[in-house]
Amino acid sequence: MNRDFRLLFTAAAVSRLGTSITYVAMPLIAVTALDASPGEVGLLATLSTIAFLVIGLPAGAWTDRVRRRGVLIAADLARAAILLSVPVAWWLDALTMGQLYAVVSAAGVGTVFFDVANQSYLPQVVGRPALLAANTRLVSMDALNDIAGRGVAGFVVALVTAPAALLLDAASYVVSAWCVLRIHHREPRPSRVSGRGHIREGVRFVVSHPVLRALAVAGALSNLGIVLVLTMLPVVLVDELGLGAGVLGLFLASGGVGMLAGSLLARGLAARFGAGRVVLLASAAIAPFGFGMAFVDRGPGLWLAGATWLVVTTKIGADNVLSVSFRQQITPDALLGRVMATFRFLLTGAVAVAGGLAGGLGQVWGPRAALVAGGCALACVWVPVLLSPLRHTKELATAAPPS
Repeated sequence: MNRDFRLLFTAAAVSRLGTSITYVAMPLIAVTALDASPGEVGLLATLSTIAFLVIGLPAGAWTDRVRRRGVLIAADLARAAILLSVPVAWWLDALTMGQLYAVVSAAGVGTVFFDVANQSYLPQVVGRPALLAANTRLVSMDALNDIAGRGVAGFVVALVTAPAALLLDAASYVVSAWCVLRIHHREPRPSRVSGRGHIREGVRFVVSHPVLRALAVAGALSNLGIVLVLTMLPVVLVDELGLGAGVLGLFLASGGVGMLAGSLLARGLAARFGAGRVVLLASAAIAPFGFGMAFVDRGPGLWLAGATWLVVTTKIGADNVLSVSFRQQITPDALLGRVMATFRFLLTGAVAVAGGLAGGLGQVWGPRAALVAGGCALACVWVPVLLSPLRHTKELATAAPPS
């Protein structure tokens, strides 16, 4: 990989680790410094991701109007300044829950712009032929962060206190901005786009393209199934089976291991069998495994559920590499921001729906009903792929836009 990609990769890795610190530190600040209630902590978590639903689509249209490198730098520096306000207010004894709500909401806006611009900028930095290799490294880095990043974050928070830990996250965004600033690649001046019609253009491109449409539906089903399981898993393991938080932590860590394994296997499998065929065959092969979590129990049932979860997350890790690569390969440069934002909107929407659905199913029929529903969603992921040209697609480059 070229020097510019190494800088972009470093920027992403450093900022992801910093974000893990905030993920751990922010609720601890709310609970320990402000005596927040469970409802207030829940609202804090919701506000940290709601920006993808509220401004995700307009952010894509705006990103397509400007050079993405500048968006990345601005988003990093803005998030650094926003997070710095928390330890300053804490040291001045002026911190309030209202400020925490505002901080996570504003930082979420910065994350929307950074993520959309980052996925749109990558094809220009590495070139479309190298997308699979680049995304393999990026998804593997995300998986490693899932496995170890939050553990490191917990250690940092315990060492320096939660408010002070946010200084490290702010510093990580500054380092990320510095790395992006050093990238030599310069984008051409983009064409001017604005208004609702241009937002609809991105949505229309996704809906009308048979490959992108299939990836969007499959991704939404996958997110729906995963979140249905993860939302009720703590209730089943800890409350119903009394297995303790340590077992839950091992389950979540095994998911990170599966994601890492899938991301590392994706490129080789695509070269051997064809990228589109891997997406289809992997989706069909894991269909029965999604139900394994519904039968989690003590003893052998626990190990069986853990094995099925590892299989499911391995498939998700491979999907993350191949799906993003397909999107970037297919989409013209002028539409990349809007297409990436459309996908983030749909996939985040599926997460939001799954959280509410899991709560409703758990309340009415019990927590295992949500696990069964999650298995049903995961078992259907292969259907939209089978009905699309992906089943015949060997190389990313052959998944061309419709004429």
